[in-house]
Amino acid sequence: MAKNKEHINLVFVGHVDHGKSTTVGRLLYDSGNVDEQAMRKLKDKAQELGKGGFEFAFVMDNLKEEQERGVTIDLSHKKFETDKYFFTIIDAPGHKDFVKNMITGASQADAAVLVCGANEIKGTEGVTELPPQTVEHARLTKILGVGQLIVAVNKMDMQGYSQERFEGVKKAITALLKTSGWKVENVQFIAIASLPGENIVKKSDKMPWYTGPTLLEAINNLAVPQKPTDLPLRLPIQDVYNITGIGVVPVGRVETGVIKVNDKVVAVPGREGKGVPGDVKTVEMHHEQMPEAGPGDNVGLSIRGFGKKDVARGDVIGHATDVPTVATEFTAQIVVLNHPSVITVGYTPVFHIHTAQVACTVLEIVKQLNPMTGETLKEHPDFIKNGDAAIVKFKPVQPLVIETHKTIPQMSRFAIRDSGSTVAAGMCIEVVKKQM
Repeated sequence: MAKNKEHINLVFVGHVDHGKSTTVGRLLYDSGNVDEQAMRKLKDKAQELGKGGFEFAFVMDNLKEEQERGVTIDLSHKKFETDKYFFTIIDAPGHKDFVKNMITGASQADAAVLVCGANEIKGTEGVTELPPQTVEHARLTKILGVGQLIVAVNKMDMQGYSQERFEGVKKAITALLKTSGWKVENVQFIAIASLPGENIVKKSDKMPWYTGPTLLEAINNLAVPQKPTDLPLRLPIQDVYNITGIGVVPVGRVETGVIKVNDKVVAVPGREGKGVPGDVKTVEMHHEQMPEAGPGDNVGLSIRGFGKKDVARGDVIGHATDVPTVATEFTAQIVVLNHPSVITVGYTPVFHIHTAQVACTVLEIVKQLNPMTGETLKEHPDFIKNGDAAIVKFKPVQPLVIETHKTIPQMSRFAIRDSGSTVAAGMCIEVVKKQM
């Protein structure tokens, strides 16, 4: 490969049993990313378990077993290459994993494929009942900042490849996407049947009325996410090393902006919460010195002025002329995903935001929102529970760098975790700045 292909993170979402895993398995197999022999083994295994037809789903599910044996590191991630792009496919099984995949981990999904079973979308003309997870995932992907969406209307074989059925499902999903904040004109709708392999990689002759792309073509139509180089520099520190002869070397990934040798920078909050100024001496990537680094680059920095105890994981480096925002309080829009009871004022879970993990206390539940439309349902409710969306005011227990979604979206998103599971997710919409 002469040129490195652009990389896109692609997540498959949708209601349980609508054929997400089968779709991914079929895509990988038909495009030559899974070989015949492996497929034959999976087919035999599916037959043995009395699950004929599940062999494609096992392509991804197979990984889960490997993980249980500790072979692969990541949760159902699969590398996949087309002639144009290099993809990391994230198969998001259920709720908790979906959110963990979406938020934790260094990269966020750039694009999502929402898989909807044509036979599962109930209702008559004008009245359609959508499965709850379809609705949830359409909203969540938007809230969590996924930029592009493909809707795959699956199981067309079970609907006799009916154009009317496809149009009906498309209409229902379009209405949902509009209320979720998606620009519908940019969403690709495709008609597929994953199990028999219609319109996944090869054009189907069963749907002469369908003139759109196959799934493979649709993902090749995705745009490479724009790199936010024009935004202010934000580089969350992942680790700090102390290297003999060089000194303190913070390591991290540039989220936004550009960092150059000789730049005057500041790390906040820093040890005293006052910020630590410094000069960039070198920028190193893959053990090579570079004149500069931009969004997505993982770098090691040698910075004159940073002492050993001054900076730590969770601090954020920015330019001295545009210092990252340290919040004493912030307001966020959140969705409660998986909380055992209810969330009330005084609750203090741990926020995972960029590389920081900071406990934050609920000061006020400003209002409860309709998760479908974003309309206010209730001002100042006493509590919020699973499935609720709300505007909430938080106070970090210690200084925390967070930006508003309007100014720097990459630094606004977070997951809220409590005793090992993700209870909520959201984004910051207002900040009370700490006076430095």
